[in-house]
Amino acid sequence: MKRIIRLLLSHVPRPWLIRLSMIFMKSAALFYRGSRVECPVCGGHFRKFLPYGYNQVRENVLCPGCLSLERHRLLWLYLKNRTDFFSGSLKVLHLAPEQCFYRRFRKLKNISYVTADLESPLADVKLDVQEMPFRDQEFDIVICNHVLEHVPDDRKAIREIFRVLRHGGFAILQVPTDYSMEETNEDPSVTDPLEREKRFRQKDHYRMYGRDYLNRLTEAGFVIEEENYLLTLSREDREHFRLPAMEYMYGYKKL
Repeated sequence: MKRIIRLLLSHVPRPWLIRLSMIFMKSAALFYRGSRVECPVCGGHFRKFLPYGYNQVRENVLCPGCLSLERHRLLWLYLKNRTDFFSGSLKVLHLAPEQCFYRRFRKLKNISYVTADLESPLADVKLDVQEMPFRDQEFDIVICNHVLEHVPDDRKAIREIFRVLRHGGFAILQVPTDYSMEETNEDPSVTDPLEREKRFRQKDHYRMYGRDYLNRLTEAGFVIEEENYLLTLSREDREHFRLPAMEYMYGYKKL
């Protein structure tokens, strides 16, 4: 299973991965039924989750019911327990929409839901996040989860997200981060896919973020909550939902 997942992630284009996974989920969810772990996104209970990863395969992380990963389950819990996402009257922009969220968010009656991406078949609008075709302050919430590492000029993209977000709104701007590094590792001259994979973990990444990532957000004008949501959850809940071992989970606000 590990080898198959690694090969698919490395060689199958993302739009086709999305289509293939829809077929895969139906049988995998039945095979992995159990009670040891729970996915808060789809509500499924399983004996374990599937392995996942490009280079270093992580065990017990991919939900066979909806294909959520650790970061998706953490985000769902944050939106549910710390925001009015599921109850307020909101206009939401979801950049590079994830499958585990797409249908569930689309069904919500309280939000006006717009999806956008360069390639995804789930996108309503085809766009480059570095230059979006939306009005200033058009959205109450912008979700941009593990996207900025794929963008050549991430600072420009962050400014665009800030521009289209209304005052009082918030953005989800999670990125892969190496918390052992103080500074982000990036080098625009690195174009070889294998070298990118070695330095930035994936061949389509432009950088690996360090602890200075938050500085890029405050430079654009975002205000960062002081409470890291992950640290408010019990050890039992983190293990039961299979959440990240370490990830800063904030809502980045525009005052």
